[in-house]
Amino acid sequence: MKPIYLDYNATTPIDPAVAKAMRPCLDEIFGNPSSTHWYGLRAKEVVEAARTQVAALLNGHAEEIIFTSGGTESNNHAIKGAAFANRDRGNHIITSAIEHPAVSEVCRYLEGHGFRVTYVPVDIRGLVDLKALEEAITGETILITVMHANNEVGTIQPIEEIAALIRGRGITLHTDAAQSAGKVPVDVKALGVDLLSLAGHKLYAPKGIGALYIREGTRLEKFMHGAGHEKNLRAGTENVLEIAGLGKACELAKEDLEENMARMGQTRDRLYEGLRKGLDIRLNGHPEKRLPNTLSIGFRGVDAGILLGEMKDLAASVGAACHGASVEISKVLKAMAVPMEYARGTVRFSTGKSTTIEEIDRAVEIVDSTMRRLKK
Repeated sequence: MKPIYLDYNATTPIDPAVAKAMRPCLDEIFGNPSSTHWYGLRAKEVVEAARTQVAALLNGHAEEIIFTSGGTESNNHAIKGAAFANRDRGNHIITSAIEHPAVSEVCRYLEGHGFRVTYVPVDIRGLVDLKALEEAITGETILITVMHANNEVGTIQPIEEIAALIRGRGITLHTDAAQSAGKVPVDVKALGVDLLSLAGHKLYAPKGIGALYIREGTRLEKFMHGAGHEKNLRAGTENVLEIAGLGKACELAKEDLEENMARMGQTRDRLYEGLRKGLDIRLNGHPEKRLPNTLSIGFRGVDAGILLGEMKDLAASVGAACHGASVEISKVLKAMAVPMEYARGTVRFSTGKSTTIEEIDRAVEIVDSTMRRLKK
């Protein structure tokens, strides 16, 4: 029997309907989308249809979508592209203290190239301090990049409120929506963002494909230099096979969003209720403003790495890494000031659209029995 998979925030399996949509690109649609003959035009049709599907999920326009190799590239393109394109107006960037490395490491890189970065703190529930963010804005601020939902604890950030704070001030707003797209509504118009990053493998598409939403009129330098692919912003022959998969995954995510949100929320909450009955645990993240599938739990008195290592029949992620006698707490838990006795035992469980109640009940049994064995 396979282990129970509760690590959907790390990656998702390819949906069978997505694999089916990709199949023709393996068998017959092999042309280069830039070619003007019949074979190339068929491939171009696939790419443009997928562009429309991605845009529909985000409530944007097809011409505002470019395809990338994934969320990391989308974040790099958005942040570096906006920073360098607007350097004549200022050199200040604002981000949060709990960003994914695909954002925070890009900001660190830019600090070495003449940019000044402010890392805004979060509260104990993982919400960005809006007052601190507003106070950080100066006449030199050109870009704010704050994730839509945190990958570790699931807290959803007030992106709309950030957009309202900077409206009319000429500041570009980017959000990393890799974890939120397909799990909660992600509407670029409602959010008020100029740039938004998407990762295919987080919403049942293949790994190695992503998208970047670029609001019309946003100043952005190109990321890949070469021919004029993707509106002359990202050179390189398009990955038709995986673009087809991403398009179908976005179509399914839009169609089934409400149903999936309800199912994932039900399994997440059942897991939480089952674990809290007999164990000393702490919920990390916001109790309401979080992803419907994400449950970050601190188990008191254990090391998360040891706990997961003992649970061979369950797949989840640690919130703290163990190195011999020392424990390295994640920067997210540190920023939220999670007490050490819970932080070192933090495990992230994340459910998916196909997770069953039976799997959840079995997972509770596995965790409970393992914890009791370790306590002894």
